[in-house]
Amino acid sequence: MNDSLLNYARETLEIEIEEAQRLLTRLDDNFLCACRLLLNCTGKAVVSGMGKSGHIGKKIAASLASTGTPAFFVHPAEALHGDLGMIGSNDVLIFISYSGRAKELDTILPLLKENQTRLIAITGGKNSPLAQAADCVLDISVEREACPMGLAPTSSAVNTLMMGDALAMALMRHRGFGAEDFARSHPGGSLGARLLNRVHNLMRTGDRLPVVDSQKNVMDAMLELSRTGLGLIAVCDASLHVVGVFTDGDLRRWLVKGNSLNDPLVSAMSRPGYQLPAQWRAGEALEALHEQHISAAPVVDSEGILVGAINLHDLHQAGIG
Repeated sequence: MNDSLLNYARETLEIEIEEAQRLLTRLDDNFLCACRLLLNCTGKAVVSGMGKSGHIGKKIAASLASTGTPAFFVHPAEALHGDLGMIGSNDVLIFISYSGRAKELDTILPLLKENQTRLIAITGGKNSPLAQAADCVLDISVEREACPMGLAPTSSAVNTLMMGDALAMALMRHRGFGAEDFARSHPGGSLGARLLNRVHNLMRTGDRLPVVDSQKNVMDAMLELSRTGLGLIAVCDASLHVVGVFTDGDLRRWLVKGNSLNDPLVSAMSRPGYQLPAQWRAGEALEALHEQHISAAPVVDSEGILVGAINLHDLHQAGIG
């Protein structure tokens, strides 16, 4: 039984991969036409489709929206009962129907024409009513479905998804849509936290900022280490320029050598110490701390003046990891 199940699975994947390969030859003037319509669209991309096409359409709409092409999904049946009002003449409708003969199209197509809404068809029916009414036709036809009965949309569903991804990625790259743009549409995720948060948004300031004057002694530094609990203090001159850092490790090494707590701090601190720019992205700060094999660092402005401090725990608490 196990062998037969694995064979069925392999056959499914082989068929779908074979059908997907044929899409490469279909990236033609119709694809360029679809790209131009969406690039020049002053409204939104509206994706629609019934059944499995609708499920794939929701994913395509989501991919477009998150990569720089404003888009949303409208269910064809709901469109016939009021939601057609959501599609304006400045929008571009992407309708997905493998046959191109979905019954809802009988009503929708004349209304789109009357409204002068541009139409992109994703279909396997190159001579269907949908294809004939469309400005551009993206051909996702297959020679055979992976379903042995040829009934369940399998290869055709994969082709639809891949064609939608090709469209979204081509538009994204043409627009120069980058990681920070992507993060703005995903502010709740770890990517958004890494790219949208700056060090100055997360750093410790005020009473939580571990700092001591460079004229103090090691005892003063130890007390500040204990008070703030960051494992590091910034050692600054009278103008708050960071001249070094003093860590728990520095304190241990100083005492192991038999040195006194009353010795000047400048003889025990690390110079100049690693410092993080306040304007850095949080993700950059995390990578820098790992590369330096340290857990905390003072934060400075463009003039090298102390403005805060941050450690790995602060970054992890903000969802950056």
